[in-house]
Amino acid sequence: MTNKIANHKSYSFALRIIKLYQLLSKEKQEYVISKQILRSGTAIGALIREAECAESKADFIHKLAISNKKANETHYWIMLLRDSNLIDTKLANSFLLDCEELQKLLNSSIKTAKTNLKTIKKDNENQK
Repeated sequence: MTNKIANHKSYSFALRIIKLYQLLSKEKQEYVISKQILRSGTAIGALIREAECAESKADFIHKLAISNKKANETHYWIMLLRDSNLIDTKLANSFLLDCEELQKLLNSSIKTAKTNLKTIKKDNENQK
């Protein structure tokens, strides 16, 4: 993964999620979904950062996979906010596009890491 790109995009996304949470909780008086989206939307970047310090390649893949799940969950909450008219379509679509971009980055990174892990395992078997 281009770590700098994923870190930057997930951090910027988390900042936007925090602002959305503030909007929802203060102006719209919505507290349930806003807390869910705050948790899942900020967890994406935190898990990417955790993956950087993974104890193994498998741990790295696992943390990115969880981050991808959080991105998918965030996508769901944003659609729910949009479809219940708690946020306007333009704002929701902006978040959805960012979320989808993060998912593409994560999926690509997971695929590459899995391929690299298989290569390492094959090399280790060939050395025996």
